[in-house]
Amino acid sequence: MIKLTCLLKRKEGLTPAEFRRYWTEHHGPLVAHSQAGRHVVRYEQNPRPLDDYRDDDDRSGYDGVTVQWFPSMEAYHAHMGEPDFPAVLEDTARFLDTDHLEFVLTEEPWTVMDGEVDWSV
Repeated sequence: MIKLTCLLKRKEGLTPAEFRRYWTEHHGPLVAHSQAGRHVVRYEQNPRPLDDYRDDDDRSGYDGVTVQWFPSMEAYHAHMGEPDFPAVLEDTARFLDTDHLEFVLTEEPWTVMDGEVDWSV
């Protein structure tokens, strides 16, 4: 499994709530229903909690994390090769600060802890 993890900053001029609304109501469905999206096994949107912002102008930190799962590197590359992938990229520029888009591709994780942890020891 290949995971594409992206750290997201909202575009200047969007409030945190506007960013979240666009991401969930427009961009997410766009990806899910695209030809490019058919290569994605799982697509997660992990938004920053709205009550973590000082106010609507708070630009500190990131506004969310997205994780897309692909069965292989071949599927990841096929995703980007679909004819509608440029439209998905164009849409990201409508709500994301693309100059501060950070991403990493990773393989299967090494599990260090899984389940209940006894912190008393």
